[in-house]
Amino acid sequence: MSKQQQAIYDARTLGTGKMLTLGLQHMFAMFGATVLVPVITGLSMSATLLFAGLGTLLFHFFTKMKVPAFLGSSFAFLGGYAAIVSMGEAQGLSVSESLPYACIGVFSAGIIYFVLAGLFAAFGAKRVMRYFPPIVTGPIIIAIGLTLSGSAISNCISNWWIALLAIAIIIVCNIWGRKMIRVIPILLGVLGSYLVAACFGLCDFSSVKEAAWIGLPFQWENTAFHVFSNPNWGLVTSAIIAIVPISLATMMEHIGDMCAISSTTGINYLEDPGLHRTLIGDGLATMIASLFGAPANTTYGENTGVLNMTRVYDPRVIRIAAVFAIILSFCPKFSAVIACMPAATIGGVSLILYGMISAVGIRNIVENRVDFTKSRNVIVMALILVLAVGIKYGANDAISLGFASLSGLAVAALVGAILNAVLPGKDYEFGTNPDADKAVNFEINPSLRK
Repeated sequence: MSKQQQAIYDARTLGTGKMLTLGLQHMFAMFGATVLVPVITGLSMSATLLFAGLGTLLFHFFTKMKVPAFLGSSFAFLGGYAAIVSMGEAQGLSVSESLPYACIGVFSAGIIYFVLAGLFAAFGAKRVMRYFPPIVTGPIIIAIGLTLSGSAISNCISNWWIALLAIAIIIVCNIWGRKMIRVIPILLGVLGSYLVAACFGLCDFSSVKEAAWIGLPFQWENTAFHVFSNPNWGLVTSAIIAIVPISLATMMEHIGDMCAISSTTGINYLEDPGLHRTLIGDGLATMIASLFGAPANTTYGENTGVLNMTRVYDPRVIRIAAVFAIILSFCPKFSAVIACMPAATIGGVSLILYGMISAVGIRNIVENRVDFTKSRNVIVMALILVLAVGIKYGANDAISLGFASLSGLAVAALVGAILNAVLPGKDYEFGTNPDADKAVNFEINPSLRK
């Protein structure tokens, strides 16, 4: 009996009650990070939960119900959302009016998943991944964290004690916590600091009392469709140009997660159902979510940690978690509770997350042994970092091209990819170092995979 067959057999013998409990645990594992993205960006909390659940079910459909992966909110696109909101505000739009334009950019990024999936199916992973080497993706990921750091500090300033409490809880739970405590440090950091803030009267819960118990997860005016009732085509173009390059990093993240889940379960999902199927599932889930005002989706490392901990790899458990998320999305009162969260709590958690995004980029570079004795590698990385950070903080967030504006991340990604393609000395080959190939992974505790 194979490892997966044994795991599925064990899950069936657990009974309905324990299967539901395992599903609930998977939902909580993804919950801390997934709900934080709408809190930071201003996107709909209910829509986020709805399309995390629906996206996961869609992913399972396209992967032949074989891969035990959960899809939650992607942090890689935070810089893109922030950049488009800044551009929109400069043109007199509010945050809620600007976010649907960013969603159009995310939808366009999802299309790139289909392009890469087609290339994987036609040419294989090694030939395709040579155009997305760590010397490009690593610095872009580092830049994502660095360009977001300013907003984290701005939120922390509102109450440094609450922010520091959130940071302390996350660190303690992640380093010294055991079992489930170690899997959900973000959630515990949010809950702990939020509870203390509430006890000291720092939260206004009036909106919670007014919120209904049951309601629709999204509003028409928050969807990407609403933009086209009176579109600002310049901002539409800017959103696409600024956000699409971020898909290079998220697709690497996806590949890393597939490698990690394969390693955890002992089954090669890169071959069956294949990376082309997993990419299509992830990309389509992201596209649909963005159309309805929810964040981009991505496969979640936190849930890989739960798989490793429980040793139950039955994909049905993940689908149970998805159903729980969908049910919760129809409760506006829950969303109101999240909306009352202090800015300092968001800031404290964001400091950890943004820093870890940059740290993951460094890990990607180190584990792939990028050779910095080569001038071409130094030049590529230097220009990516300086352009991303310099444009963000020194050129009003973007560079105007007349017909559109490019964010620092977009400029950096384009310049880095072009330079890497034209400069001699490319030596990266995907698949020669499996541990390094999966080094791009946005999670709090990578050690849980081992």
